[in-house]
This record gives sequence, structure tokens and C-alpha cells, in this order.
Amino acid sequence: MNKLYIGNVSAEASEEDFETIFEQWKIPHSGPFLVKTGYAFVDCPDEKAAMKAIDVLSGKVELHGKVLEVEHSVPKRQRSCKLQIRNIPPHMQWEVSANGLLTASRAGHNGGCPTGLSFINTDTETAVVNVRYAAKDAMEKLNGYMMENYALKVSYIPDETAAPDGSSAGGRRGFNARGPPRSSSPGLGARPKVQSDIPLRVLVPTQFVGAIIGKEGATIRNITKLTHSKIDIHRKENAGAAEKPITIHSTPEGCSNACRTIMEIMQKEALDTKFTEEIPLKILAHNNFVGRLIGKEGRNLKKIEQDTGTKITISPLQDLTLYNPERTITVKGSIEACSRAEEEVMKKIRESYESDMAAMNLQSNLIPGLNLNALGLFPSGAPGMGPSMSNVPPPGAHGGCSSFGQGHPESETVHLFIPALAVGAIIGKQGQHIKQLSHFAGASIKIAPAEGMDAKQRMVIIVGPPEAQFKAQCRIFGKLKEENFFGPKEEVKLEAHIKVPSFAAGRVIGKGGKTVNELQNLTCAEVVVPRDQTPDENDQVIVKISGHFFACQLAQRKIQEILAQVRRQQQAKPASGAQPPLPRRK
Repeated sequence: MNKLYIGNVSAEASEEDFETIFEQWKIPHSGPFLVKTGYAFVDCPDEKAAMKAIDVLSGKVELHGKVLEVEHSVPKRQRSCKLQIRNIPPHMQWEVSANGLLTASRAGHNGGCPTGLSFINTDTETAVVNVRYAAKDAMEKLNGYMMENYALKVSYIPDETAAPDGSSAGGRRGFNARGPPRSSSPGLGARPKVQSDIPLRVLVPTQFVGAIIGKEGATIRNITKLTHSKIDIHRKENAGAAEKPITIHSTPEGCSNACRTIMEIMQKEALDTKFTEEIPLKILAHNNFVGRLIGKEGRNLKKIEQDTGTKITISPLQDLTLYNPERTITVKGSIEACSRAEEEVMKKIRESYESDMAAMNLQSNLIPGLNLNALGLFPSGAPGMGPSMSNVPPPGAHGGCSSFGQGHPESETVHLFIPALAVGAIIGKQGQHIKQLSHFAGASIKIAPAEGMDAKQRMVIIVGPPEAQFKAQCRIFGKLKEENFFGPKEEVKLEAHIKVPSFAAGRVIGKGGKTVNELQNLTCAEVVVPRDQTPDENDQVIVKISGHFFACQLAQRKIQEILAQVRRQQQAKPASGAQPPLPRRK
């Protein structure tokens, strides 16, 4: 058995809630949920199910307003000092200090390990370390720590030589006898690779689906067993379609092995049925990752083609719909070449996914007034899962709803300034990119005319609700980085302008500049309300916000909160002609 500890549990949570979550994510469990105040326990039938629960749920799934923390239930005596650190950037060597801070240097660095740590084993994905002091603090602080766009994943490794908790006073009531040490602990020997957060999705011709499944499912079961993967063949999707999607959940190696086996089965079936057409490998990938796969001027894709000897094409943007945000990556070549290309393509996609999710997880709690689940920035359902957007709740469906009250949030207008040379990249060939971006974000996006021949910046006018603003601006910031308008180590920082009623500008500034100073300290953005402005025809003035993406977003949301508060106060006042108007700011 593999017992899991579920932490950060709301007092409102019940056993039925956990049953629903595990059923929704298709995670098997072999016993009832034991729910306590603030935490819970459950047994999984095997190590694979336990690791799936940890990878899929921990830090990602919310229950009654709290994000669950899932890890192996390791008895206190067995926690000792051994930690497993996963998802390490390639070619990195690690030093972990007792206070949880982390430094990294390239191989061959000077000096040894700190006194609080000794290495047991390291490779490009996983390290096992001994932390002599404050192992708990190290785990808490390092878990999710970002290094070179990789989010570290840290967990205890049970000390198999330590006696299990018996009737010790420190044990929780009802959990004194927690059993002998498990042979399938998450150490390197038991689990050298971790399941990828994003699965491999491929399209196969419908006529080959029967051969892939085999008689009474024998073939697909054999593939699953040999590659240690979970394979879903979506036979009922798109009834009558010429192709069917297949989703493969496993480690990157497992996904690649399963994909190669499926290609071999299709080739054999084609020979047996005298099917003469070429059978390319077709990979499905969320549109948000495709730009980084292609690279500036197609360099990344060209390199993959050259290195693997394949021909790769990607379906056009016009094929995308609200309910199908995936692009089809078609790879032509021998099975060996296609298999190598699949590895390189999915490596790029996984890197993009991990980078985006890490940034979102670290920053999302800082941005009020947004329903991040409704953003649609990443594949919905299980992490990286297919195209269906039906599970995405409407804006305002969660507790962290917009500050604009009930119903649909108000539309906002933001003027975002980009380098003049970047206009072509934002517009795209024949305007396709800006059209697709507008459709994806649900916002109106227009490029204002240049103010002069030598203008170094151009204004992008974005009109839409908070979620639309977030998505549109996020993609613009990302596009500028992808197209190398900023250096490889340079952070993308842009200036955004929003207009506020002139009588509310003083509220943004605050007494003696207190509010605007607090805004800048909180958001790390530069916020300026020029004092020499003349209100426009709508009696509005400009607030200038400069900084990186999340700083700009947080500042925009905070300012909108202030404006919403001003509006509520205005509405609360009696509609009397005797009420004097608020004085304008001078």
C-alpha cells in the first residue's frame, strides 16, 4: 500500500469531496478517506497511483478555497533527512542550504557542499540529498522553487532503516501503527523517472484503431504494460472522422516508446491491408506552446528537422476554434526519424508548459479580481489534457471573482506600448496573428497609427474584461520575448496606460503619495499619475504603469479595485440635487 497525506484541507471538506476529486482525475484508491481537521489520509493501490495523485493534485487542485498539498505519508521517524529533488534543469549541480535557499552552478564549481547537505545521487532530472538540519524547512521552501524555468519538486524519502512509528507520543491518534517501511518508496531505485505533467496526444487514421486496440484489447494492454503508460483511445470523439486522437500518459520515455510502438503497429497493418498512402506521425499540441516550438523565423523547427531527417508541418491558425485550441504537428519520415522528432517536439512543448505553469502558480495568488481557471491559458482538464474547454467555468464562478460585483465584469481599455519594430510580429502574416489573439483572448485588439516617422513605440489598444486583458497582454509579452525583441537574459518590461476619472486620480495617488507608493512596493511596477494633465473630453486622466507582465497586471487590478470602490461610494450617495459634486483634482 502507498499511503498519501493530503494537507491544507479546508474544515468544510468531506470524504465525499475527496471521492469526487479522485474520481474526476481518475486516480484509484484502495481504502476510504480519513479526513481530520486540516488534513486527510488515503491509501493508493500502488506507487504509480500515488505518484499520479501527487503530480496531478498537489499545488494544482483547489477544494473549498484551499489548494491541496499531496505527498507520501512518511512517519516522522522515517523522514530523517533524506529528500528527493525532481525536475532539475539539465547539467546543473545543486547545493541546498539548511534555511531552504538554493544556489546552483555549472559542473566543476569551486567548493564543496554546504555543511547541511551531502549528495547521494544526481542526474539531469532527479537528485537525492541528505539535509542534516531543517529538512522540513528545506522541503517547504524548495518545493516549487524556480531555477532556469524549471520548478523543483521536493518530497521526503522514507528512511528504510528507521523504525516505524509505533505507539510514540508524537503520533497522531489512530495512526500509531503505520506499517513497515514500504519497498516502493519514491527513491531513485523505485522511480527514476517521473510522469510528465503534459501527455502526448497523437492522431491516428480511424482504420488502424482496431489494430492498435487488438483482439479484446490485448494489443493496447501489452503496449501499456511494456511502456508503463496509460493510453486513452478516444473512439467516440468526432463520430465518422477520418482520424481519432490517442492520449498517452507516462514519463517522456514511456510516451515516446508507446508512440513508436503504435507507429510500428500502423505500418504493419498498412502492409497487411495493402494501404499504400504514407502514414505520418501527427502530434496534437496546444496553440500556446506552438510559437515557442517554431522559434524565431522557424529556427527551432528547422533544427529538429535537420537533426532528425524529417519534414515537419503545422496546421494553420484558421483551424483553431474555441473548443479546439490544439494545432496538428505533422511529421513525415521513417519510424526511427519520426520517433526522434517526437522526442524533440515534446521536449520543447513540456519545457514551455512547465515554464508557463510555474510562473502562473507563483504569481496567480497575487492578482485579485481574476478567475484564473477561466483564462484558458493552458489545456483544460488534467494538466495538459485535450482540447475540451467544457470544464472551464465561466468568469466569476469561483470565490476569487472579480471585484466589479455580480454578473459579468466591466470592460476595460488598456493602452500597451510595444517596440515599433515588433508591430509586424504582433499583427502576423495578413493579420492572422492579431486576429487569432483577439479571438483567443476575447478582446478587441488594435494597433494605433504611428505618431511620427521616427516613433520608437507603437500603442496597442486592448478592450475587454479582466480575463481578456490578462490573456491578451500575456500573449503580447510572450510574443516579444519569443521573437527576441528583448535579450535572452533581459526581462520584458512594457508601459501600459489606463484612464481613470479625474476626480478619482487623487485616490490612486493617496495622501502625500502614500497609495501610489504602496502600489509600487507591492507590485514592483512603476506607477505614475502625471500632475500636469488636462482631463480629456470624458473627464479622464492617464495612469502610467511600467514593469514586467505580472507587475503590470497586479498594478492594473489594484487600480481597478480602487476605482470600483470609488464607484460604489458614488452609488451609495443619495441622488439629490443638493449634493455638491466632488471637486476635480487640480
